[in-house]
Amino acid sequence: MSSPGSRPVSPAAASQLNLRGAVDLSTLRRPAPTPSGGTPAASAEGNANGQPLRVDATEGNFQDLVQLSAQVPVLFLLWSQRSLEAADLLRGLEAVVDSYAGKIVLAAADIDAFPQLAQAFQIQAIPTAVAVLKGQPVPLFEGPASDPEIRSLIDELLKVAEANGVTGSIGGGAPSGEAPPLPPLHQAAFDAIEAGDYAAAAAAYRQALAEKPADADAKAGLAQVELMGRLESLTAPDAEALRQKAAQEPDNVDVQLGVADLDISGGHIEDAFNRIIAFIGRNFGPARETARVRLLELFDVVGISDERVAKARQGLARVLF
Repeated sequence: MSSPGSRPVSPAAASQLNLRGAVDLSTLRRPAPTPSGGTPAASAEGNANGQPLRVDATEGNFQDLVQLSAQVPVLFLLWSQRSLEAADLLRGLEAVVDSYAGKIVLAAADIDAFPQLAQAFQIQAIPTAVAVLKGQPVPLFEGPASDPEIRSLIDELLKVAEANGVTGSIGGGAPSGEAPPLPPLHQAAFDAIEAGDYAAAAAAYRQALAEKPADADAKAGLAQVELMGRLESLTAPDAEALRQKAAQEPDNVDVQLGVADLDISGGHIEDAFNRIIAFIGRNFGPARETARVRLLELFDVVGISDERVAKARQGLARVLF
């Protein structure tokens, strides 16, 4: 597929990005061993001397690239060798990205070899460019784009990265080449997430909140890992059965909240919010309060500045008052 023209994210929209809730990348999580040939950071640094900062994204190194996005933005170009337009764009992107001296890394993902990534990013055209920043996707454009358009988008992306504390570089001039260290409890939570131990991650975030109740990052992190923990053992047949039960039992709070979790993880944010708000509007007592509390937690997962959260808050106020 191809698009008749590029559809970039506007600078105004880019400046409002909250970096949460766009696409569930955890479905592409892989076991921890490092792939042969080094980490993406090592591969990119090895190419930094006169070569484009390009990495070929694969299922094997995808999680390493997501981790790298805490240090520098990673620009994924989803392309196909079957598309001459995509191949031309990839060559142009290599030159543009190289000119940023390690402030951004290009990850070329051939969707014929790595179709799961196309599904995760929910792409509609080939080629499509999506940046990942601090582990969260930022749509850039689909179809062809000129060098000036690409540069404008990268400039805006780097502003968003700086606003979110992502200011490193790869082989290009940062003294340590490393992102600033996380607070100890946040690092403990991150390490637990990488190990797939969501209970331990939640415990670390709870301790961080006990020490600093206003720690917004810990609050959001706790909501996210609790969601991941609830979904961890849910198989596809289980999920389908849960949806069927929800249709049959609209006032079963556990079932309705379970389907809302599924919708959030799949990027169907408004569906999840509307489901819980409708439940709150129909019910009273402890079940209503349980649903209200869960909805507030999911607001933290998506990001409190997200316009969908603002809209859902209005809907919640209407059914409560």
